[in-house]
Amino acid sequence: MKMADGALGTPAQLRDPNYTPPLARAVPLGIQHVLAMFVSNVTPAIIVAGAAGFGFGSNSPDFPELLYLIQMSMLFAGVATLLQTVTLGPVGAALPIVQGTSFAFLPIMIPLVAGKGVDGLAALYGGVLIGGIFHGLLGLVIGKIRFALPPLVTGLVVTMIGLALVKVGIQYAAGGVPAIGTPEYGSLLNWSAALVVIFATLGLKFFARGMLSVSAVLLGLIVGYIYALMMGMVTVEAIGSSWSRAASFALPVPFKYGFEFSFAAILGFCLMAFVSAVETVGDVSGITRGGAKREATEEEITGATFADGIGSAVAGIFGGLPNTSFSQNVGLIAMTGVMSRHVVTIGALFLILCGLVPKVGAIIRTIPIEVLGGGVIVMFGMVVAAGISMLSDVNWNRRNMVIFAISLSVGLGLQLEPGAVQYLPGTLKVLMTSGLLPAALIAIVLNLVLPAELADEATEEVSGGMAGHGDGSLPGE
Repeated sequence: MKMADGALGTPAQLRDPNYTPPLARAVPLGIQHVLAMFVSNVTPAIIVAGAAGFGFGSNSPDFPELLYLIQMSMLFAGVATLLQTVTLGPVGAALPIVQGTSFAFLPIMIPLVAGKGVDGLAALYGGVLIGGIFHGLLGLVIGKIRFALPPLVTGLVVTMIGLALVKVGIQYAAGGVPAIGTPEYGSLLNWSAALVVIFATLGLKFFARGMLSVSAVLLGLIVGYIYALMMGMVTVEAIGSSWSRAASFALPVPFKYGFEFSFAAILGFCLMAFVSAVETVGDVSGITRGGAKREATEEEITGATFADGIGSAVAGIFGGLPNTSFSQNVGLIAMTGVMSRHVVTIGALFLILCGLVPKVGAIIRTIPIEVLGGGVIVMFGMVVAAGISMLSDVNWNRRNMVIFAISLSVGLGLQLEPGAVQYLPGTLKVLMTSGLLPAALIAIVLNLVLPAELADEATEEVSGGMAGHGDGSLPGE
């Protein structure tokens, strides 16, 4: 269902990023953008807190700190979005780009903080800050480095991100890491809550239209939350207690968790910045092609990359996580037909308002982990699917098959068996066991140095009879 109609503006106005629709229409359109990305935006903070040991179900004395991390996710997603829509000098694309907390950095962040509690956050935020500055500087050269990250590399990396995270969704659905080893872990009650979310999300995604379909994960979580209330997994008293104990207004605190320079964190965040920057280039191009029917300009791509990096660096100072452009909002622009950056500015202001009101985070904090698990299974599965979709653009000749095979084998293998590198120094061990960085580095280097051709018979002996006999081109070519 297209929402663009005469009441919103003429076709030419709707393709213009600088056009402002009537306020009565612009406000709901702006809030739509927030609803479409809301769950994805706060999920990384919840997962980082869970990995550190003070997340859902942990009974940690630091559990209230999760509220602050959720608050900062909303606040600095709004700030970074404002940088994109309103701009600050050369910073920002002046396009309707919605920024949010990036999943891409989770495979780096999880091993950095694993089991360290709040004490693990100082090194994490050192990496976010330095990585964000580096990410911003990539705006100066983004056009020149794109050749090193073709779909073979970016598709592999996005697939690896999803594969690194799917385990988290299953753990959450079964009852969360603190419940492992207890009779409750994997119980029918826990799985029933997750499955309610999955089925509600699938039903809305496939059988609803418009905004109901776009915000299917959010609505699925609401259905799961109601189910959890009915089953006694969360009580009205617990919700009321969390609401009453949270402040009505709170400002962010700079360097709240300290600041520490960790080589592993800085290197990991800087390397992932390359991937995030290329993803943003793709989103900018998608917005201009889908909404304005034109190619993105160099100034727009450079400004978007600057805003990505600076938004992440500022977030790191106050306890937020790295930001990137959100692809689901590119699809929302195509659905509504409204290209106005001012509509997204309204959404950014709404996010900032939510981030300054801890009571919003207090409600999110009461979601049972099993309910969240249902949503996470869908989201991280979609990350894998997005990576495979990128890989469909690859010319699957023998050369690219070998590069992909070696990169995936090493990366996924190290992720599944971290003990294999137990004798490496601590910093290197963190980077290697993420799986993501070794896979990305191997793919980038091999893609740059290997010759363009590889004879068909060169792969037959190692493929177990499953070499494939296509010519490596896409259907229809």
